[in-house]
Amino acid sequence: MIGLNGENPMNEIPLVSIVTPSFNQAAFLEETIRSVLEQDYPRIEYILIDGGSTDGSLEIIQRYANRLAYWVSERDRGQTEAINKGFARAQGSILAWLNSDDTYQPGAVREAVEFLRTHPEAGMVYGDGNFIDEHDRVIGRFPSAQTDLKKLRRGYVHVCQQSSFFRAGLWQEVGPLDPSFYFAMDYDLWVRLAQRAPLVYLPCTWANFRLHSDAKTINADDRCWPEMLRVHYRDGGKWLSPIVLKYYIRKLVAPLLNWRRRRLFTR
Repeated sequence: MIGLNGENPMNEIPLVSIVTPSFNQAAFLEETIRSVLEQDYPRIEYILIDGGSTDGSLEIIQRYANRLAYWVSERDRGQTEAINKGFARAQGSILAWLNSDDTYQPGAVREAVEFLRTHPEAGMVYGDGNFIDEHDRVIGRFPSAQTDLKKLRRGYVHVCQQSSFFRAGLWQEVGPLDPSFYFAMDYDLWVRLAQRAPLVYLPCTWANFRLHSDAKTINADDRCWPEMLRVHYRDGGKWLSPIVLKYYIRKLVAPLLNWRRRRLFTR
């Protein structure tokens, strides 16, 4: 549609670039793709970076290839590299990534963009997320809450990555993700973003965070906090600090946490 001044009004709407990194997630991949493509926001650039899956993911991707801005299926060094590869191609002014076993709620992108357009001081906006199981049943809520640089440095993260949208200009200043991180690359990014602009929490449910037996949140959670401590010490943090104390407390209660998680998948 062309406006009265001869300009295309669609150009006034920010382009949102969403990257999905994937590897052997055929069981959930199509649902993830559909949750992006069925958003009611009109300008989404969807990029899918597959790590050379052998489980039928390629056939799923090819079914939607004409609706993707870019996709590739080739061996890589994991999730962090895949996200960086995707953002290197992104043209949008707002960025997000959605893992291939997670999903967006209807209206999530539109609501996030509306907030960022009316709050130019915000560097990132994030909302709430449901924990869901492999059958899409809601089994809990992600504990999202307002955070800032000081709280992040103390280990109070409370950012649901799946419901996070940030400005491309800031990514160009602080990116890419550190490929040496397996688990806490998002925490590292939030810290770097918060050093430059506010991260704002909205109490809106924008995403679903899937927990299942093959998810790295379940299988490799013990790698998260040591990586967070790497960020802490890199930025001049001391050993006597809240984040270090939280790490040791978490180590003590890890057996109980793991037991509770195992129960989720044996019901």
